[in-house]
Amino acid sequence: MRPRKRKDRGLKQPAQQPAEAQAITPAVEPGPTLLESGTLPALDYWLLAVEEGYKASRREKGTEMESASKRQGELERIEKQIEQLQEAAQDNPDARKQLQDLHDRVEAVKRRMSGELGAWERAELARHPNRPYPLDYIERIFPDFSEVHGDRGFGDDPAMVCGMARFRGREVAVIATQKGRDTKQRLYRNFGQPNPEGYRKALRVMKFAEKWRRPILTLVDVMGAYPGLGAEERGQAEAIAHNLREMARLEVPIITAITGEGGSGGALGIAVADRVLMMENSFYSVISPEGCAAIMWRDAAKKELAAAALRITAQDNFELGFCDEVIPEPSGGAHQDWDAAANLLADALEKQLSQLEGKSVRELLDGRYNKFRNIAQYYEKVQIPAEAKA
Repeated sequence: MRPRKRKDRGLKQPAQQPAEAQAITPAVEPGPTLLESGTLPALDYWLLAVEEGYKASRREKGTEMESASKRQGELERIEKQIEQLQEAAQDNPDARKQLQDLHDRVEAVKRRMSGELGAWERAELARHPNRPYPLDYIERIFPDFSEVHGDRGFGDDPAMVCGMARFRGREVAVIATQKGRDTKQRLYRNFGQPNPEGYRKALRVMKFAEKWRRPILTLVDVMGAYPGLGAEERGQAEAIAHNLREMARLEVPIITAITGEGGSGGALGIAVADRVLMMENSFYSVISPEGCAAIMWRDAAKKELAAAALRITAQDNFELGFCDEVIPEPSGGAHQDWDAAANLLADALEKQLSQLEGKSVRELLDGRYNKFRNIAQYYEKVQIPAEAKA
């Protein structure tokens, strides 16, 4: 047998071409442009489908309260595609013009959707996983924030964030509820549900602010106070009730902003304020839509109907007198632009605080008392003619 030749397992070197062949090697032809590849027409068709789906949901009564999360997600994906293609279209004016037209259409759809969202759709936006939480606003609005820990009685509660900060030249106290982004943070923050020690810590900071004549600003994004056995044993209801009484007596300006969820007594425990503000896509309610549906109809799936009946939106609360100002959000919601949302919130806080700073202690206390005494009055005084009295 002849011995088998050993194969060379190394990398083969390319054959050397003559100089003449190298000189006449043709250049690689460019690939198809964005217009020729069909990418822009596909994006246009995708956006058209979203627009038509939105119009259909407005026309059909059965789908009028359909969730907006799917359409919002489609628009977000289209926007990402547009941003990626804009870099590839730098030298193509026609492609750039089409991309700009698509971007303008996306913004127009988002504005229309934002203006016509139902109660449940706004509740979904308030719970959006990418929505800024109070600590995200604190980082952008309050420089030199110094957190205070512990209630000096039981322990610290990470679900309630309290501290001192500066706000546009003023020394203020900041109190906020905080959820978590990932599983580790959510467990640490108890899913944003404060315990009694959280409310007692908040009251401790409020009393400190009153002593040093500092305004109190509270940011609320909470589904409710923690209903666990340990919280009840440590006096959850008493802690909230104590806060309600003491906040009504504090001799400094108090401003509350509902940035996401405003759930029942868990929110009200830090929201007895001179001014209550709400972000455009936040909600404020005595019970969640799911809880209301489960109680009223024995069916949590009727949450859309419950959300509409509860009148939980910022505009509803403004009309009923619970809310003093509705703060607009960036197009598509606060989760689209955290910095812009923070600037809008800061401007609203600045305006309301400027109005309250000139008031005396007596005016603050009387105004706060009358505000909550006159909330949700569903009757009106009618002048009875003298003939009818006779």
